[in-house]
Amino acid sequence: MRIGMRLLLGYFLIVAIAAWFVLSIFLQEVKPGVRRATEGTLIDTATLLAEFARADMLAGNAQNGQLAQAFSRLNQHNFQANIGGITKSRNEYRVYLTDAKGIVLFDSSGKATGQDYSRWNDVWLTLQGKYGARSTPVNVNKPESTVMYVAAPVRDGVNIVGVLSVGKPNSALEPVIHRSERRILWAGVALLGIALMIGFGVVLWINRSIGQLVRYADSVTEEHPLPLPKPGSSELRKLALALETMRLKLEGKSYIEQYVHALTHELKSPLAAIRGAAEILREGPPPEVIEKFSGNILQQNLRMQQLVDNLLRQAKLESRAEITPQPIHLVALFSALCDSREVIAHSKQISLSIDESTLKDTVVEGDFALLEQAIGNLLDNALDFTPPGGEITLSIENADDGIAILVTDTGSGIPDYARDRVFERFYSLPRSNGQKSSGLGLAFVREVARLHRGTITLENRPEGGAQARLSLPGK
Repeated sequence: MRIGMRLLLGYFLIVAIAAWFVLSIFLQEVKPGVRRATEGTLIDTATLLAEFARADMLAGNAQNGQLAQAFSRLNQHNFQANIGGITKSRNEYRVYLTDAKGIVLFDSSGKATGQDYSRWNDVWLTLQGKYGARSTPVNVNKPESTVMYVAAPVRDGVNIVGVLSVGKPNSALEPVIHRSERRILWAGVALLGIALMIGFGVVLWINRSIGQLVRYADSVTEEHPLPLPKPGSSELRKLALALETMRLKLEGKSYIEQYVHALTHELKSPLAAIRGAAEILREGPPPEVIEKFSGNILQQNLRMQQLVDNLLRQAKLESRAEITPQPIHLVALFSALCDSREVIAHSKQISLSIDESTLKDTVVEGDFALLEQAIGNLLDNALDFTPPGGEITLSIENADDGIAILVTDTGSGIPDYARDRVFERFYSLPRSNGQKSSGLGLAFVREVARLHRGTITLENRPEGGAQARLSLPGK
């Protein structure tokens, strides 16, 4: 099982258990909570009505007094009330009044008048000066038919002369209880759903970060490794740096071997030329021959010096894991590049221009010096392979994920056999003057693109010439 799925299941299990405990407690407290609240209103009502019933009892007119008349009129009136989505259309209170012996003097339902209620808890406890309440089923075969009664004493001074009890069917509370339970259950389901969505989001984020590291690790064995990713988590960031350190150490031996073989191969030609010139000079040739071969020795020495310098610069660049990006105005960068190569372009009768219509004060994030060297290498290649009368243009192209710097020429293009190898170290094509470069220019550009988390491509144009595209990510 994938680590993301394990995290999701563990997280969801914790949330589900916590939600089950909370919901079970809430659901267990709904019914007693509603009944406790109802019991509180019943005692308030009973205490209030007992004061009204006191005058009727002292007047000996409990059956036809003010309390009885009020309930008679109440039962004749219909009403409609919408209480939080629950419709109420009738009075659900049952009120009965007993004397000091527990004999019912008045019953709002008309069923118990004259009966002895002295043994019911509400009446019996109240007559003893205690809190009297009971819950009794109307039908013993139906537990849900219980009615909750709460009584209050009717006093004449300090003497209890009667009991007024107010009852309310528990079935009237069921809609409220069911509605509360449903809302709690729906809230629980919503909580689990939201928790699951958050869990999916966290797992996707973790999988994405881990996937970047996996793709980076897999690309180490490829010819063009991916740039070091930047996960959002500090722990994953440390892991990424550890992978980068491991990659550099693992590649060290192979890296040195490749450079030694390549350097040996590149140095063979100038060393052979120097050896041959030295052997000829030992024979004491004429002055013009001495001058020619002395110049050849100096030229090959300069070639080796440039090769070593470029190799050191390339090695230093490849050992870097990241850069410190700064805002770069491409107008200033392009102008500096064109000014530095204007003399060479003029001497070769090549038009070097900037397509200013595409710039529009474009700013990118990167290392100015590295980008200047990389684009400069692309311009130098274009100058080497563009014939007199040709054109080289610097421009940019906007994309959804950033911009692309384009170096377009009208030169000879790239031979088919070299398309897959132009970015290899020490691979070089012969120039028009018959000389070869160090073969490190485009390899340097590729490393600069990697450090800027971009890409570099070099393709032939249908109308002739080549176009280098250095793609850089947006801000």
